[in-house]
Amino acid sequence: MAKMSPLRRRMIEDMTIRNLSPATQQSYVHAVSKFSRYFGRSPDRLGLEDVRAYQVHLISKGISWASLNQVVCALRFFYGVTLGCDAIPERIAYAREPRKLPVVLSADEVVRFLEAVSSLKARVALTTAYAAGLRVSEVVGLKAADIDSDRMVIRIECGKGGKERYVMLSPQLLRILRRPRRWLFPGRDEDRSMAPEGLHKACQAASVAAALGKRVTVHTLRHSFATHLVESGTDIRIIQALLGHSQVSTTVRYTQVSPGTAGKTTSPLERLGAAVVPPALRTAPRPLRPIRCRR
Repeated sequence: MAKMSPLRRRMIEDMTIRNLSPATQQSYVHAVSKFSRYFGRSPDRLGLEDVRAYQVHLISKGISWASLNQVVCALRFFYGVTLGCDAIPERIAYAREPRKLPVVLSADEVVRFLEAVSSLKARVALTTAYAAGLRVSEVVGLKAADIDSDRMVIRIECGKGGKERYVMLSPQLLRILRRPRRWLFPGRDEDRSMAPEGLHKACQAASVAAALGKRVTVHTLRHSFATHLVESGTDIRIIQALLGHSQVSTTVRYTQVSPGTAGKTTSPLERLGAAVVPPALRTAPRPLRPIRCRR
């Protein structure tokens, strides 16, 4: 086993002191290591221009904005905390996040999707994800002890950033949940939880089988959960708490207007009445030709 360098050890200690999750620590160390290998030098001997050149290289390779920003976070931590170079982190630019509407399923599509999940365990796990708006890591991390049927809540112990919260426990969900010895959704080994990859694969297979014409992930169910709560009139602050968001602006992104809501919303044009309709169209209505988008 290769000996760990003092610089890497210090970075890991810095992350441990700040209680960063093991997954984040591994991601940061991997990112800084790749940065170092690209130039063939120790990262403490590389400067801001090297960081910029590395970002240009990653972009030329077609890296996604999310992956690029993960590298940026790692380098900003390395220079700002481990090396104590206060001036550098603020000058390492983040990639601008494209503003895309999240995929949201209608209530009927949620039913079709869940019915298409072939594995019973995966189906119950994905039903739980939708019923409580959980992340995939939160679903697979659930234990039997987290289910409080007296107060009808689920305790989320492994939330993002180490934050705990409570979410609602649907009576219908309670009826289909089984109570194993420890993990709510155990893996092949009863002493370990189900792997997130298992749910991701189940989502892919069910998405194809349901023929929804949409790319459905576990996170799609979380988006759908939030959007359906908005459509039913739930206060945005309550949804924020249920999703475990620190900022309400993050919750707003999860609750974009869905096609169902847009289709049921009356246009202000309707309030103006027939006065705005050109006279030539009042007596001789004719069907409009469909608008085609040029490609």
